[in-house]
Amino acid sequence: MTSNLKLPIPPILRSWWQDFYNKFLQIISPLQVWREGSRWLNTRFLGGLLVVLIATLPFLENAQTGVIGGAVAIAWLMLWLSDRRDPEAPDSQVAPVWTAIHLPLISYWAIALVATLLSPVRVAAIDGLIKLTIYMLSFVSMARLMRIGWRDTLISAYLVTALIASAYGVQQWYLGAPELATWTDPTSEVAGVTRVYSFLGNPNLFAGYLMPALPLGAIAAMYWRNWSMKALGAIVAIFGSFCIVQSQSRGGLLGLAATGFTLVLLLVYWWGKRLPIWTLPTALGGTAGAIAVATIIIPTLRKRVFSIFGTEDSSNAFRVNVWMSVLNMIKAKPILGIGPGNKAFNLVYPLYQRSGYSALGTYSVPLEITVETGIIGVICYGWLIFTVFTQAWIALNECRTARDVNGLWLIAAIATLVGMMVHGLFDTVWYRPQVQLLWWLAIAIITSFYTVPTKAESEL
Repeated sequence: MTSNLKLPIPPILRSWWQDFYNKFLQIISPLQVWREGSRWLNTRFLGGLLVVLIATLPFLENAQTGVIGGAVAIAWLMLWLSDRRDPEAPDSQVAPVWTAIHLPLISYWAIALVATLLSPVRVAAIDGLIKLTIYMLSFVSMARLMRIGWRDTLISAYLVTALIASAYGVQQWYLGAPELATWTDPTSEVAGVTRVYSFLGNPNLFAGYLMPALPLGAIAAMYWRNWSMKALGAIVAIFGSFCIVQSQSRGGLLGLAATGFTLVLLLVYWWGKRLPIWTLPTALGGTAGAIAVATIIIPTLRKRVFSIFGTEDSSNAFRVNVWMSVLNMIKAKPILGIGPGNKAFNLVYPLYQRSGYSALGTYSVPLEITVETGIIGVICYGWLIFTVFTQAWIALNECRTARDVNGLWLIAAIATLVGMMVHGLFDTVWYRPQVQLLWWLAIAIITSFYTVPTKAESEL
């Protein structure tokens, strides 16, 4: 999964970089010595922070999650500065591996920085840039630790917490739960039906949070050898899927269907020639049939799914009007947008909104990215997504060829990303930390499979 492409570097730039790098090593050398005698400056401390961050997602306010995320970012920065640049140093002290995914990641952050500096609401955009930076540093932290054995630990932290959140969701479905907002069109046939939201206070957000439950839980049930952990994975997959359905989130339902199809398709591909030739069409047909039967048999689900189409439902009409206003925002600043973050959006959107259609977001992630960072930003983020799936596919085939069972986690990560992307077409809960950090968790799983080229390979 490495590239042998080498670009010619002018001698002046090479000399400048070498001088800069040598001075950088001199500056950070005291920090490297301090790390060797420190109890706090180590990967275990960073790993503990990440476990806390993932395990508390459904229970904490966004600001509290932001504090923990900020601590993760600072801990990673201190570790990175104190890393040994010596390949013979212990794994826990070697600088992290930079993969093909990091280049579009850094490029998008740079575009967001320029968009912030040029934003008409610069102070608000700075807040969004800080959040984006914390998310991205959380990703590089997770990717770093997964390479040295923390993958199962971080996934377990999510599954245990998702089980607790799902159990509360099932209780709300059984006993009923009060609506905390006008989530359903009062004139709709499903008005008054319980929409579960667990600890998250919003059924759409709850559905987004549980999107990884089916793929991660199903793969955990296959991968882990301990029967209690297998049971944990299976229960989370079942409860999580059930709660997404009972959240009545239409975007969540579409995302769940996309996740299920992707999971089944990749599992059939994984087992490959060991299965009969009719397995793939049967599995896909069976999955589609199960979804169709459930939609037909369950009245509330049927009505909710059918309400996706057309604009008779007031929620659909509301989104269409918001999208029209957002398109006008994009036309006004098409190149670099208005800057990242919901605060920037909330200040600029009222200038373009249609009367009676106030909104806190665009209700579509592609539109939100375009509004925030313009056409350049959405192209760069598309590059990131393309690179992520390319690296995932390469790694999956390598694991499949080598019969490395760890490749099953790649299937879970890909299915998670697909489900979140489909959900994100019609909602922007993807920007909330409860969903955004799980998006980066899935990408970190993929990144952790990147193989470091040997010295001989790198010289080719």
